[in-house]
Amino acid sequence: MPMSEHIRQLRALIGTRVLELPTVTVLVVDSRGRVLLVRHVEGNDWTTPGGMIEPYETPADAALREVWEETGLLVELSNIVGVFGGPECASIYSNGDQVAWVTTVFRARAVAGSLKADGDEVLEARYLTRNEIRDLPCKPHVSGCLDALFSGGPSACFQPPKWRPIGM
Repeated sequence: MPMSEHIRQLRALIGTRVLELPTVTVLVVDSRGRVLLVRHVEGNDWTTPGGMIEPYETPADAALREVWEETGLLVELSNIVGVFGGPECASIYSNGDQVAWVTTVFRARAVAGSLKADGDEVLEARYLTRNEIRDLPCKPHVSGCLDALFSGGPSACFQPPKWRPIGM
């Protein structure tokens, strides 16, 4: 989906300066343990399905909508894998627009639809093994999301804090 009207209005006010966005990331896992990745039009990198949470939209609804729009799959969310942000969750678009995001990462499985890249945001969509993913040019946030998914740890992970009060 092209830039939403909400973002278009914000960009008219702030230009290309960094815009912090709430987003969702969806790790769709198939019965063989492979993860669905999409090759994004912007930058041609592989990434996870997901995107911006629209005003007044819940993260869960945004997760379903984004996967549907990008891949043609309806998914069932099972749990939150984690919440991520920071330098790995930032990008500059080819038009100069800077974005940073905080993302709620969901695990999901496909329950309906047919896998097909939308051709607008996504050029290709494929289920891949962790080893296959290692050989692909991926957006920086993908690695941390997959680490959390495959860690076998608690159902919700977060990046360890780095901040400390001055002098401590």
